Amino acid sequence: MEDLRDFIRHRVRRDLADGVVGGVVTRFPPEPNGYLTIGHAKSICLNFGIAREFGGKTFLRFDDTNPLKESQEFVDAIQRDVSWLGFPWGTVTFASDYFESLYQFAERLIEGGLAYVDSQSAEDVAATRGSFTEPGRESPYRDRTIDENRDLFRRMRAGEFSDGAHVLRARIDMAAANLVMRDPVLYRIRHATHHRTGDDWCIYPMYDFTHCLCDALEGVTHSLCTLEFENNRELYDWVLDNAGVNAHVPQIEFSRLNLEYTVMSTRFFRMLVDRGSVAGWDDPRLPTLAGLRRRGYTPETLREFCRRIGVTKQENRVEMELLEFCARHALEDDAPRGMAVLDPLPVTVTNYPSGEDEVLEAPWHQKRPELGTRRITFGRSLAIERDDFMESPPRRYRRLSPGEMVRLRHGFIIRCDEVIRRADGRPSELRCTYFPESKSGSDTSGLRPKGVVHWVSRSTAVASDVRLYDRLFRVPAPSPDNMEEELNPDSLTVCKALVEPALVEAEASRFQFERLGYFYKDPVDHSVTAPVFNRIVTLRDSYRP
Repeated sequence: MEDLRDFIRHRVRRDLADGVVGGVVTRFPPEPNGYLTIGHAKSICLNFGIAREFGGKTFLRFDDTNPLKESQEFVDAIQRDVSWLGFPWGTVTFASDYFESLYQFAERLIEGGLAYVDSQSAEDVAATRGSFTEPGRESPYRDRTIDENRDLFRRMRAGEFSDGAHVLRARIDMAAANLVMRDPVLYRIRHATHHRTGDDWCIYPMYDFTHCLCDALEGVTHSLCTLEFENNRELYDWVLDNAGVNAHVPQIEFSRLNLEYTVMSTRFFRMLVDRGSVAGWDDPRLPTLAGLRRRGYTPETLREFCRRIGVTKQENRVEMELLEFCARHALEDDAPRGMAVLDPLPVTVTNYPSGEDEVLEAPWHQKRPELGTRRITFGRSLAIERDDFMESPPRRYRRLSPGEMVRLRHGFIIRCDEVIRRADGRPSELRCTYFPESKSGSDTSGLRPKGVVHWVSRSTAVASDVRLYDRLFRVPAPSPDNMEEELNPDSLTVCKALVEPALVEAEASRFQFERLGYFYKDPVDHSVTAPVFNRIVTLRDSYRP
């Protein structure tokens, strides 16, 4: 059951109980100018979740008012992400569905003397807005007659003027304490082909004019948005009060999601994609929903994450460890286990006959016997992690070292007898003895090795690319002015690993590589003949809820 303690749900419940609304209608209104991020997931879960909890409906509405940045590719990607996250929508709408109605509302403002055509340049408009301590200056075109404004606006629509020649502004108050209310721009000229309306329009409404009217036209009962729009609420209400829609929709703000070691900037991600710094919008290093999905995160993980961070008015930066905790929690019970060696160190079992490998049975999951078992091969030629061997170990070292023993997971106990070195002195091979009576599950050897390590058989293991993803940025709170410099150059490491054949052949796509973390078969690049696994998250859990 969803958490009903947050202030927005309290407001919805009160409005229903008091008869302020007869039902609940929300909307999720992304601009199709990029891929959705985990920040959008919070808004999706809130808007769709509230409607679901109170028996209402949610519009998936695309704010497609800027043809220079928007495309059908992004529309399709957003629909795919919302569906993947687990929220089927009742109706898909577009701001462009209402272009004619929005135009008529703008003319109504002109007729009421509440909007005028300004012929200043964009630079001049910005220069006359004033500051928090100084009032703005009125445009020299502010007192045009209604007939003149109506004529100019209609000619703007007809395409007579070039981009930037005129804008339509609301006629409010250039001395308003809220700078947003200082004659904001409502329409601008933009000769560009729209992905849905083609060349039918060359003037496009601004967001602050569009989304409140669309809310009213669609019967939205609670307009939920993030805190950066709090100052815009006054304009939201002004447009509804003066455009003649006969509707009042309450705008309710909540804090946006800020996640450590990353940003939620579509503009910045577009730059990374365009210059090839990442492999695309679905690069697993990006916090886009497409990137998280390709990395292996489940929709359940993201929904649980959004539930845990809650809905408040307090801006904060959420620790990455919470997201990783949710991922581990979602995978712990269901992900099959297997073994992979990311940095192989060859091991030769000298007392095992050549060419006489034996097959061992290992459970896919120790706590889920119904998942069955897999076959692993033990023989003379093995490999362990290079990090699981140390020639001069510290006290209480629990892995392999010269003269010491370890148990091979699901296999036998081995003892390191000899270290073969390369020319540079690094170990190139370990020569070991195994103890036949120490087989896991039927050990009668009486030996007590210090630890357990994972391993694979070099004769049957499958060479695979394993991609290890780290933080996108080197610092927890990247600065908008230094984001490029603060990118983590080691955010991706590709290992030439050896993995159990069962991991490649299994129908499952997510696994726990024992002692290493949770991994996912890359949905784009993986194949049986050329396996590719993405690390979703490590096993180490540093977050404590």
